[in-house]
Amino acid sequence: MNKKDGDVLIDKISHHEILKTNTTPLIIFLENRIRNNITTFLKVFNSVFDNVQCFYSFKANFLPEICSIVQSEGLGAELIGLPELKLALRLKFPPSKIIVGGPYLPQELIEKCVQEKIKEIVVYNIKDLTRINSIAKKYQIVQNICLRINTQKYGGKLGIDLKNSNVTKLKIKINECKNLKFTTLLSHYSTQMNNFDLFKKNLNTLLEKIKILFDAGIRLENINLGGGFPEAVIMPEKQLRELATNINSIIQKSNINFKNIYFEPGRYIVGDAGLIFAKIIRVTDDRWIFLNIGNHICPKFAKSSLRFYNASKIEEPHKHKTSIAGIIPTDQDVLAKDYFFTNDLQEEDIVIVTNMGAYNLTFSNRFPYLLPNIILVKDKNITNIFNPSLNRDFSII
Repeated sequence: MNKKDGDVLIDKISHHEILKTNTTPLIIFLENRIRNNITTFLKVFNSVFDNVQCFYSFKANFLPEICSIVQSEGLGAELIGLPELKLALRLKFPPSKIIVGGPYLPQELIEKCVQEKIKEIVVYNIKDLTRINSIAKKYQIVQNICLRINTQKYGGKLGIDLKNSNVTKLKIKINECKNLKFTTLLSHYSTQMNNFDLFKKNLNTLLEKIKILFDAGIRLENINLGGGFPEAVIMPEKQLRELATNINSIIQKSNINFKNIYFEPGRYIVGDAGLIFAKIIRVTDDRWIFLNIGNHICPKFAKSSLRFYNASKIEEPHKHKTSIAGIIPTDQDVLAKDYFFTNDLQEEDIVIVTNMGAYNLTFSNRFPYLLPNIILVKDKNITNIFNPSLNRDFSII
């Protein structure tokens, strides 16, 4: 996004040109930005690691058109449920590049994973191993398993806690489950980790736990460090390279040789590739502005690094504290407080909200307002990928 002569360019198209045929609110995704983010991520990590594999986290943004772009760039897919798995297969993601799992593994999901011979099933609960083994045995295959461990972060509930009693249980299960191959250990620490110390804590936890497993005679050949990367605009290439280099340095010093090292970027790939055009519908005397969007479309739960620009007055300095609210009838629908914005505030001004490409749609809710149109922009081309009057809903079906 750039400004030129009082106009805002969305890729290579004037925002005025876009609004000639579209009304607000309008969600926009930038294809070139998605591809550039993938190129940067792969370039950095492939130059630092000899054995890295990357899996795009569908839960960040599961729109088929977005996932199709990711597939065309050669990334794998990290999925949590059956709808995502069916979508990934429909988009021609190779099963050898798909990992699936989560805290809930319904029978139908396990069956589909085994039938399609997906790369790995990620297990959060030791008890799930028996069910997976039974299904794998039925289809006469050996299914690869990734174990997700609990990070021990305060309040963290997901994953297997590798205390002594659970290591013993795990060892028994491994001996019992002849149709499972235990290949990978996964630890995912947090989101929006714009700090190497957080990645370091995650990696050290992973290395500590894999040594515990090694001492118990359980050998795993891969590690998965999950995602947690912020939007690409928040973590530029230089910082990303420093991060990758530091991670590799710690792994090298551990003297453990891993066959593969996995990462699951989601927000980094699509976060800053999404934006929304909204309109100021009300201005108060104490510098509150109300937009025709709200937390049903930009939910706080998405934890996005939202930025706000007055496109109607883009040349004016954005240095005056302004609070921004949405249209849900509750005082809790606040998008930003004391945000630096233009001094002049007028109803009908167009506001551009950036960094909303990841998790905003997947965490959005169906408040009784019409869902916005969604378009995909590439250079000067516009493709409408969601029309609420025709498509009704953007959930995976």
